[in-house]
Amino acid sequence: MSSEVPSRSGRARRIVRGPRPEAVPALVGRACAVVGVLDIAAGVFPRFRHSRMHAMAEVLPGSLGPFAAALSLSVGVLLLLLAHGLKRRKRRAWRAAVALLPAGAVSEFVYRHSVVGALISLALFVPLVLHRDEFKALPDPRSRWRALTNFVLMSAGSLALGLVIVSAHPKRTIGDPSLADRLTHVLYGLFGFEGPVNYEGSASWTVAFSLGALGLITAVTTIYLAFRPEHPAAHLTEEDEAQLRTLLEKHGARDSLGHFALRRDKAVVFSPSGKAAVTYRVVSGVMLASGDPIGDVEAWPGAIERFMDEAKAHSWTPAVMGCSETGGEVWTRETGLDALELGDEAVVDVADFSLAGRAMRNVRQMVKRIERAGYETRVRRIRDLGEAELDRIRRAAEDWRGTDTERGFSMALGRIGDAADGDCLIATAHKADDQPGPYGDLKAILHFVPWGTDGVSLDLMRRDRAADPGMNELLIVAALQASPKLGITKISLNFAMFRSALARGEKIGAGPVLRAWRGLLVFLSRWFQIESLYKFNAKFQPRWEPRFVVYRASGDLPRIGLAAMQAEGFVNLALPLPRFLRRNAPAPRPCPHQVAEHEVRAA
Repeated sequence: MSSEVPSRSGRARRIVRGPRPEAVPALVGRACAVVGVLDIAAGVFPRFRHSRMHAMAEVLPGSLGPFAAALSLSVGVLLLLLAHGLKRRKRRAWRAAVALLPAGAVSEFVYRHSVVGALISLALFVPLVLHRDEFKALPDPRSRWRALTNFVLMSAGSLALGLVIVSAHPKRTIGDPSLADRLTHVLYGLFGFEGPVNYEGSASWTVAFSLGALGLITAVTTIYLAFRPEHPAAHLTEEDEAQLRTLLEKHGARDSLGHFALRRDKAVVFSPSGKAAVTYRVVSGVMLASGDPIGDVEAWPGAIERFMDEAKAHSWTPAVMGCSETGGEVWTRETGLDALELGDEAVVDVADFSLAGRAMRNVRQMVKRIERAGYETRVRRIRDLGEAELDRIRRAAEDWRGTDTERGFSMALGRIGDAADGDCLIATAHKADDQPGPYGDLKAILHFVPWGTDGVSLDLMRRDRAADPGMNELLIVAALQASPKLGITKISLNFAMFRSALARGEKIGAGPVLRAWRGLLVFLSRWFQIESLYKFNAKFQPRWEPRFVVYRASGDLPRIGLAAMQAEGFVNLALPLPRFLRRNAPAPRPCPHQVAEHEVRAA
């Protein structure tokens, strides 16, 4: 099957759509998981492994039979761990599987047993060798936290599987041990000691060897992950950042998200000419870019090609979050990927903004009320602030963060007051109190990043929880009113996910499907503030600019969605550092690009 796709030169480019290149690794990975389950079953359940050869194995010298059972169990667990890596074409997973499958076949033959079990392992070994060129993907970025995660998950899995092993010999168990006795036996066995449960015959050795094998696998895999060489996580080098800033000086006005490419926890690939770049972060195997490529539009295809080559080399799933309509067209044209509208960005044109009129009545009344309460505002460039005041703003923004988890990726810079970010705009609200707090009269902060030379894009919104509601509205209006003096003609506010569905679903005549979709979004807004953020943005009568997600296949969307939620800080699968340790950490701190829900409701 083939189709015609416009090429970068304007001519139609034929894309031949055959079997996906991931088909063989995916099939091998599934087969590896099946073989792993069979090996575990063969090592655990006596009836599963019973055969004529099993009867012969009973007379083998020493503990060869129990040892083979433990080996079968160990190989099965490791094959299950390797299955996902094989699906992603990882070279190290392939090497480990090639070494383990013959060992599994030997254990099956010695203690099962029957020739069928050995042949199943060998049947997977053959395609692994024949298709070895398919498994060339490089390692993912990793950290020491992977070792702790492995220890927790493997320990829980070993306890559960250990209970099955201890209970799998009812006819040879002496007495009727309680659940507590069985659990104690498992815990002792994982460390290589004898527990309170007793068995007749060789079953005692089989259980002991199997539990010891589980404990050994947990220890070995954890030690390996803790001491293996680290593959560095994404970060911008000084040279990369300088080159990106040069591109933004020339082409930064094209995309409001351009300046967010300067987050220092992103990596970057440049076009061969160096005139365009794509920044990204790898999250759970997803190579996640955000916004449009940086630089000359004519050079975008070269940067996109480098991005796709990097994704292929590591077997990462390519995805783009929040690109514009133009960016989506180029991505889909150059790569054959698909695009889906994700939501809308709220952009306010300064020349068209006014507090007059019925539509702005609520905002106007709120701002007037807060001003009468004694609040004043200041809107300045970062370069115009002193270091002492910047330090006070940084500390306040850290303390006023609503959650322990830092949030932000696509529309968050992750820092305030960097010497290189002098063009950033900051709006602050102040009120003199009889008993000033640790940050004096400072009550709220809005931080904007440059959008070319005549625009800014909202980065961060923070407020003292003791301040009056409406601080965000007050500061947005102050920024809009101060913009003409600062040479600013447009301000990009928050991104509203699924804005069009929410807007159309509440209108008269909306169909049942659209109403049901809107109802689901309203329900999800309890956790993700989808509706409240849209309504907050709509107060300022913005124009809406659609943003898209670019993806390879519909089956990848759940994985991409989870990766995006991890990057934005809504889902945290890793164990976080204690907050008192993170305060002094040198890593960049992403900032939330959203409105606190209680403030939106109060407004």
